[in-house]
Amino acid sequence: MNLGTSYLGMNLRTPLVPSASPLSENLDNIKRMEDAGAAALVLHSLFEEHVCHEGTPLDHCLWQGTENFDESLTYFPERNDLAKGPETYLNEIVAAKEAVAIPVIASLNGSTRGGWINYARQIEQAGADALELNIYFIPTNPTFSGAEVEKKYLEILADVKAAVRLPVAVKLSPFFSSFANMAKLLVDAGADGLVLFNRFYQPDVIPEALDVSPNILLSTPMAMRLPLRWIAILSGLIKTDLAATSGIHRATDVIKMLMAGADVTMLCSILLRSGIGQIPVIEHQMEEWMQKHGYDSVAELKGSMSQKNWNCSDPAAFERAQYIRGISTSLRTTTDE
Repeated sequence: MNLGTSYLGMNLRTPLVPSASPLSENLDNIKRMEDAGAAALVLHSLFEEHVCHEGTPLDHCLWQGTENFDESLTYFPERNDLAKGPETYLNEIVAAKEAVAIPVIASLNGSTRGGWINYARQIEQAGADALELNIYFIPTNPTFSGAEVEKKYLEILADVKAAVRLPVAVKLSPFFSSFANMAKLLVDAGADGLVLFNRFYQPDVIPEALDVSPNILLSTPMAMRLPLRWIAILSGLIKTDLAATSGIHRATDVIKMLMAGADVTMLCSILLRSGIGQIPVIEHQMEEWMQKHGYDSVAELKGSMSQKNWNCSDPAAFERAQYIRGISTSLRTTTDE
């Protein structure tokens, strides 16, 4: 059974890749993930705020005036949240590369074109095998147009690509007016891979405390439907690697993503919820499923259920037809019950 795949120019033993999470802040966990069968791993993110914190202007701006109203203190991160600076992150890359043989992908999490470009270079020098660019940006200014949002993403990617020779993947949200076009623009701008999708954490309000809660929730398998759909649409239409993330909890989730056209499937919530030991469980169940259904390799699975292989001359009409089919079937089933 050949579970091998490739991603960002790297040949991987399987498509199972732990995504950026607190698990990789600990070197022992990184070793455990390799021992459990992870084919590569994405380190936890270096946030732009970590970079800016070294120069203190951000710290000053974040905290200026917060002493005036008690509740305003809760709007901002704790000072300790910004304590781990880029030097620590670079040292963690070096330590991880010395400790494991699998590829180590660094992650930059930012929202502006600013000073963290220099750290992309330092990440490369520290020995990372690739870089995942996680652009977390919510345009709250009503005068900021969709075109300006897209331009911002493309400029960040261009700056990073100009700074390093590493393969660069862009982790995206689905919130673009024409996602397929945005994906193509990013690939044309040099993205070596796209990671679908970033989950924007949606805050909640605590009325009694007049407070805001980040309300960070782990994903469920239902969350995989959105990346599954878009990977199936994009596979074969754009020439780049595709990583599926969010909602991948079981071997069948991995199989579905591969059939849609994913090159790798990234694991996070299942490892946080059930432990690193889930990696070999998923791999074993993948092998069992493939053997039962007559597949000898991941290559045979990959893209078999992508839109390209449906020989559809009008993808938009196909999507519309599936939408109508889904609504009609669901309503009929509900009525029958």
